[in-house]
Amino acid sequence: MIARAVDLIAAYRAKTISPVEATEAALHAIDRHNDAVNAFVLVDSDGAIAAARESEKRWYDGCPLGPADGIPTSIKDALWTRGWPTLRGSWLIDEAGPWQEDAPSVARLRESGAVLLGKTTTPEYSWKGVTDSPRYGATGNPWNPAVTAGGSSGGSAAAVALGMGTWSVGTDGGGSVRIPAAFTGTVAFKPTYGVIPLYPPSPFGTLSHAGPMARTVADVAALLDVITGFDARDWSAMPSPSSSFRAAIGQTIRGLRVAYSPNCGFGANDPEVDTAVRAAVEVLAAAGACVEEVDPGFADPVHAFHVLWFSGEAKVLEGKLNGPDAGRVDPGLRRTAEIGATFTASDYLDATAVRMKLGELMGRFHQTYDVLVTPTVPLTAFATGRDVPAGSLSPDWTSWTPYTYPFNLTQQPALSVPCGFSSTGLPIGMQIVGPRHADAVVLRVGDAYESATDWQRRVPAMLTKEDG
Repeated sequence: MIARAVDLIAAYRAKTISPVEATEAALHAIDRHNDAVNAFVLVDSDGAIAAARESEKRWYDGCPLGPADGIPTSIKDALWTRGWPTLRGSWLIDEAGPWQEDAPSVARLRESGAVLLGKTTTPEYSWKGVTDSPRYGATGNPWNPAVTAGGSSGGSAAAVALGMGTWSVGTDGGGSVRIPAAFTGTVAFKPTYGVIPLYPPSPFGTLSHAGPMARTVADVAALLDVITGFDARDWSAMPSPSSSFRAAIGQTIRGLRVAYSPNCGFGANDPEVDTAVRAAVEVLAAAGACVEEVDPGFADPVHAFHVLWFSGEAKVLEGKLNGPDAGRVDPGLRRTAEIGATFTASDYLDATAVRMKLGELMGRFHQTYDVLVTPTVPLTAFATGRDVPAGSLSPDWTSWTPYTYPFNLTQQPALSVPCGFSSTGLPIGMQIVGPRHADAVVLRVGDAYESATDWQRRVPAMLTKEDG
């Protein structure tokens, strides 16, 4: 069964589907498809069914805990989960724990009655744009398991694409929910920094966001409503929103000012990606948006991003490379962490200055344009087990993700929605970026596009009628 969260809630209310039935369907999908794609590192079937039975009773008694009650949900194995280990794809973390505390988003889901199915894959410490790790291996793409699901929230994207849960919560430090969404034909949102609290703090600092992942924009908005809000453990958490993000769904985009940049002025796209995103922008124009092709006007900030990102990796591995598992660290993570260890405080401050200047530039840009539209990534998924596509001149994952990490530097909201397929049947994604705190506007544009197209209704061939 692949059902939208908004439809499940209506069905629970009408008693035409129960949370137990929805959870059993998600667990059945995991049994059928997880071996093919390797999306989960932990599945708690007994705990999920027990939680679903409790939810079912609440719905039958007419006292659900809210719009998440009974929704089957997975959590990326980078977010703390009480009672479950958080191993981050690494042999350097002791499975014994103790595991006594939930991350803020997980706590909000538990309080709201969501059914937590298990934990999804991540590359080691979520360091790169594909999902393979020394501890758990590679995650394949639901549309072709021989190619990557993207990363670092690749397990979450594969899970929602195959109905292995309706929702998933991922993290995004440089594109990590948006890249896999583009590669798997799903939807993911990196909200304004601070909208979703994070705890414990990320070693990558304020680059890292949590983000909702689902098959539709409406479901992403519904999940965002649940996992936002102040949490005292996060010093940078924003106050709880004053209105529902779901209110953006179904709103017109007539008159909105859309800047379309095919390559941000410095990228290069696969021709099929170019064609698909251009066609998607025409859909926005047909819906009444005022579209102008224009670049935002900044140079590739990859060096500044590397200084901040690689420094975080150096901190992650600090003091951990002398034990018995040191030789099992992802070689790419070790390489870039070693680079990060060479950066000085002055280098870090210079990178921060680039970041602040970019934020200023985008702030001024959005005084003219409500949103910026770009490809999410300039290519479709490539073979699993590789950090970069074959023939790449760079070993760095940032070399093929030029449109995602700039907006982690600026902390802007950014949404990826499916907008087509390549000739080989692989999904293509469009990115919609808004000014800080305009999360609802970004969701509004994504929903308007989705409502005028049918990409989100298409499912991978490995799904059968038995899956629903």
